[in-house]
Amino acid sequence: MRATLDGFEVARARSLDDVLARFAEGGWSALAGGTDLMVTLGALALAPCRLVDVWAVPELRGITVHDDVVVLGALTTYAEVQAHPLLVAEFPMLVEAARLSGAAAIQNRGTLGGNVANASPAADSPPALLAYGAELELVSRAGRRRVPYRGFHTGYKASLRRADEIITALVLPRPRAGTAPVQHYRKVGTRKAQAIAKVGLAFAMDLRDGVVHDVRLGLSSVAATPLFAERTADCMRGRPLRAIIDEAAATLADEVTPIDDVRSTGAYRRRVAVNLLRDALEAAAAGRAPVDSL
Repeated sequence: MRATLDGFEVARARSLDDVLARFAEGGWSALAGGTDLMVTLGALALAPCRLVDVWAVPELRGITVHDDVVVLGALTTYAEVQAHPLLVAEFPMLVEAARLSGAAAIQNRGTLGGNVANASPAADSPPALLAYGAELELVSRAGRRRVPYRGFHTGYKASLRRADEIITALVLPRPRAGTAPVQHYRKVGTRKAQAIAKVGLAFAMDLRDGVVHDVRLGLSSVAATPLFAERTADCMRGRPLRAIIDEAAATLADEVTPIDDVRSTGAYRRRVAVNLLRDALEAAAAGRAPVDSL
């Protein structure tokens, strides 16, 4: 570690009340698994600040299964996601995102709440959360509220979360009984493991008799925030899948706004995003698995 810790202040919270008291003072930020923050610190890109370590806060832990939703505590780690039988059965895209998030050390410390709060457009879990229609639970001393994850990010590294709020849980609606939505998650990086996404796509579709009844698409690394591809989904709903593949691909090409950076060019990212969607749609229409499918 090259960084100096001069000027940093770290407090350890033992309860949610401890955290909310610090946040109410102002000037404090949460430290969860630290997997993103330590990278920033090591790169000398983190200015001295005050951090409250929430790792030991019990109210932020646990996976609770209800009849209609699954509630994941904000400190749910990628390893815990992969080990949970119901998540494996009903939310395979999130499990795949967790599997592709770094190596074992990262998966044991990285948390879903931290991944969302860090707001990186290249993060692995947000596309799956968007495709599943997730909601976030935010808590402050003023009360508790639940907001759709879609629309949570308002700009690069910006969100609807107020400075006095902490993300306490993520809520996933369970599939309706008797339904089996088509699900596909794909991440393209420099390597197949331990790489930041050049493009990520999560795709969930309710397909009945060849007609797209509903569809949701989440993407990473193609915009300033994790992208819910609303226009692309709108052009598909209620129409025969085989007839709208070209139109959906063209709409997505227009909807994404990728940039050039050290990992890829914007043109490459746009091309890859379209190819991933086209492959997923053609596979669904043919009743086969996409390339490198779940």
